[in-house]
This record gives sequence, structure tokens and C-alpha cells, in this order.
Amino acid sequence: MPELGEGYVFHELALLLAVAAAVGIVGLLLRQPLIVAFIATGIIVGGDVLGVVHSAEHIDLLAEIGIAALLFLVGLKLDLTIIRNLGGVALATGLGQVIFTSVVGFLICLALGLDALTSVYVAVALTFSSTIIIVKLLSDKRELDSLHGRIALGFLIVQDIAVVVAMVALSAIGVGAGDSPSGLGIVGVIASGVVMVGLVLLFSRYLAERLVRLVARVPELLVTFSLAWAVLFAALGDFFGFGKELGGLLAGVALASTSYRDAIGTRLSSLRDFLLLFFFVGLGSRLDLDILGDQVLGSLVLSVFVLVGNPLIVMAIMGYMGYRKRTGFLAGLTVAQISEFSLIFMAMGLAIGHVRPEALGLVTLVGLITITLSTYMIIYSHPLFRFFEPWLGFLERRDPVRELALEEDETVGAYDIILFGLGRYGAAIGRAIQTRGLSVLGVDFDPEAVQRWRRHGRHAIYGDAEDPEFVAHLPLATASWVVVATPALGKGIAHQDSRISLIDSLRKAGFAGRIAVRCHDLSEMRQFSRLGADVVLLPFSDAAGYAVELLGIGGKAIREGERLLDDEEQGDADTGVQRQLD
Repeated sequence: MPELGEGYVFHELALLLAVAAAVGIVGLLLRQPLIVAFIATGIIVGGDVLGVVHSAEHIDLLAEIGIAALLFLVGLKLDLTIIRNLGGVALATGLGQVIFTSVVGFLICLALGLDALTSVYVAVALTFSSTIIIVKLLSDKRELDSLHGRIALGFLIVQDIAVVVAMVALSAIGVGAGDSPSGLGIVGVIASGVVMVGLVLLFSRYLAERLVRLVARVPELLVTFSLAWAVLFAALGDFFGFGKELGGLLAGVALASTSYRDAIGTRLSSLRDFLLLFFFVGLGSRLDLDILGDQVLGSLVLSVFVLVGNPLIVMAIMGYMGYRKRTGFLAGLTVAQISEFSLIFMAMGLAIGHVRPEALGLVTLVGLITITLSTYMIIYSHPLFRFFEPWLGFLERRDPVRELALEEDETVGAYDIILFGLGRYGAAIGRAIQTRGLSVLGVDFDPEAVQRWRRHGRHAIYGDAEDPEFVAHLPLATASWVVVATPALGKGIAHQDSRISLIDSLRKAGFAGRIAVRCHDLSEMRQFSRLGADVVLLPFSDAAGYAVELLGIGGKAIREGERLLDDEEQGDADTGVQRQLD
């Protein structure tokens, strides 16, 4: 094997990336977040398994850039306008969960035999949930715009603020962690930090928008500028003594008020994830498997606390504030894991000398367990709720006033059509039906979509198609049609298609009218025909047929509602499915 040098470092990184990609594919098949695959990669390439990581300084450098980018993106979300607009439920739930987890977690750590300082670190680390993982999972399930999704995003912002406070506090503690620090030196560091914060606020108010607007003319330059900005502030923070982490946060805060905040976050997120690979690989490669073996019992106890305790406190707070147990349950599952920030926080404590490697190993094990299991809990959240529902009544008030307020008793009276889904497609259908003189009741699980529909004087209620109780209370007796314009929310046993649940709930509720369902392909068309749908709507095929008709192309007129299907597909289609609304 070649001597250690630049050439060997390249070979080492190439092998590391190949292992990370292979483990990542396995994680993808198991539906696990990349953070789990990255830590597993570190363990595999570390000294206890393959032993191929020898260039720790190079990996650490890339890891530091990744952490700077991560904290930059956190700071980028800390716009004062967003913070001011946080709802009461987000503040109450977020703060309640942070306080509960840190206090109870501290007591559990003491009971496990950890010293007081280590217990504080571990308890604080347990309070953070992974925004990256939760947003990805909710986005995949198309639940970001649901009520529980919006609430979860709200208290994740509160957690991000808690992360900032914890990082700032730790950076301040780290000022005095050197050898024989002088009081004058500490005052100088604090003064430098105050000056830097003041300059950031002035820059954010008067210069940030103009500078970023100039850079954004070239999208590729925006990425380079953003990363350079994050690393520069991290370097300044390190130079003045208040830490690279706080410097990276301030870099994001400096640009948080600009109109390009979302564009920067979108373009930099993939690069952040790539660079964080090296942090997690470095972390995993340094884990001593013998030490980890001694932490199994403690990690299991703390994992059960995070997996059960965090969701329960969220459900309890939301139930007290007037939300249904279903909403509280689905929102609560999003905090049943710890975050990448938990590991970064513990690594900072290790660097300062406040905790030992055993504590970092303990939190890493808790992270692997909770992230792995909570991923499946979120994926299977609806079946889990159906299983646990009989035992969750104590978490719901007799009158869930906040959700009742969202619904606003709009269901009084008779409607010709009940329309599920008020997105672009559903809203267009609703408007077209109203032009025919028919009354429409819109239903959506996105509170903002409901409000948009109501602003035009139309009737709409908030509700979830997968909630049988909600469906049963709709004015079904007078409706001749239920139109389901929602897309599929997922496939397979992990998440039953909400359209299937809705058809089943409608029939069980005694709905005797006809059902139209939005489908995407012929396999869905046949499936919903068998399930009892009277009409299937194929938006793209229907639109294509109508477009060709408008163009006047072809010698044969296209009949209203006819699908444009290949001959083979046309032969496969079920002939019993009706094609048009009577």
C-alpha cells in the first residue's frame, strides 16, 4: 500500500464515498434517513471493522465546513418575521416538549449513574428533533400542508431556536475552556461577539438584500457565495474565540431577512448533506465498539423515553389546547427521535472537555435507535393511530375547540356535491360545478386551502379523508356526488391510500350517491373501478383529449370524456367504468 500522502488520501476518500453510497442504497431500501447510513458507514470504515480511515484531519476539515453550512441554514430560517408569527400551539408545544424532555431526561440520566454535568449535556441533546428528517418524511407523505404537519413545522422552529440558544451558551462556556484564561481575554471575546452581532443586524437591515440580489443574477455564483459566506463567518467566530458554530449561525441570520432565503436554502441543502457525510463518518469511525457495548442498557432506556415520552407530552399539550387526539398523535410522532444537532452538541462538549467519549457514544446509540424506529413510526403513522386510538381518549378534550373552530359548522344545510381536495385541480372542478348552478361543500386537510376557498364566499371545512368519524358527520344524505380530487398520499401497507379509506368510510356511513375519484394511471383506474367508484378522473389524459379537440386535429371528433389511451391500454381498461358525470 502507498505511503500516506495526497495520492493515498484521494484513494481513501474514494473508498469512503463508495462505501457510503453502498450503505446509503441499503438504507434507501430500508427507508432509512441518510444520517443512519452515514454513521453506519463510519463504523464500517473505522478501526474496529475495515480500518481504512487514516486521514482524519482531512475528514475533519470537510466535516467542519459541513457543520458551518448546516448552522448557516439554521440561521437562515431565523427570520424575526417568522418567529413573531409563530402560533400559540407551536410555542406551547415546542417549549413544553423542550422543558419536559430536558428535566425528565436529566433525572433519568442521574438514575443511570451519569454525573450531573454529563446528565445536563445528554438531557439537552435529547430535546432536539431532526427538522431535515421530519420535513423529508412529511413531504414524501404529502402531509406538510396538513394541520399536524404545519403544527410540527411550527414547533420545529421553536426547537431550532433552542438549538441556537444551546450552541451560543456552549460557545460562551468554551471561551473559558483554554489553559488559564484571563478575565480580560473573556471580556474581549464577549465584546467581539457583541460587535459582530451588531454588524450583522446592520448589514441585514441595509445591505443584505442588495448584495444577494446582485449575486443571484448568476445562480451558480449564489451557491459559491453562500458557502463562502458561511465558512467566512465560521472562521471569524473561531478567530475571535466565540466558536465556528456561532459564526455559522450569524452568517445565516445576516441573510435571513432577504427575499432569496428560500433559494439559498434549496441550492445549498444538497451540498450540506454531502459535507455532513464526513462529520457522521468521522463520528462513526471514532466509536469504540467495546465502549458502545457498555452503553446498550442506558441507550435503550433513553431511547424508550424519547420514542414514548416526547410524543406523549406533545399529545397532552395539544389535547389540552383543543386539538383532537388524531392530530396530536400524528404531530407527536415527529418528535420521537433526536437530531443531528444532538450529536454536534455532544461533540462540542467533548471538544471543550466537559464530557467523555462514552457520553458521545451513548447519545450516538440513542440517535441510531430513535431515528431508525421513528422513521417507521412516521411512515406507518396512520395504521399506528388506528391501533392505539382506543387508549388515547384521555389525551383529547370533550370539545376539541380549536379543530371545531377550523371546521366552523359549515355543514348545516344541503349540498349537491361534496368535493375532497381544494388544490388547483379540485378547486377548478369546484368552480366549474358551481357554474352549473349546483352547491358544493369543499373539504381539505390544509387549513390555508380551506381559507382560500372561503374567501370567495364558498363553503368549505377542514377535515381529513382518512378520519372515519369526520366522514360520517358530513351531510351525505343530500349529496348526489362525492368527488375525490386528492392525489394518492402513498402506496403500500405503510400508508393506505386515503382515497381507498375515504370510499370505505363513505359506504360504511351509508352514502347512497355516486363517487368520482381522481386517478393517475390505468392500474389505479381498474383498482377504483373494483372498489366501487362510479367515475374515474384522469386529469392528464382528459386534458390531452380536450386539447386535441380544441385544436381540431383529426377527422374523427373526440367524444366528451373519452380517454386517450394506447390500443393495448384501451383493451386492458375496464369497460364497466363510467366515463362522465351525468
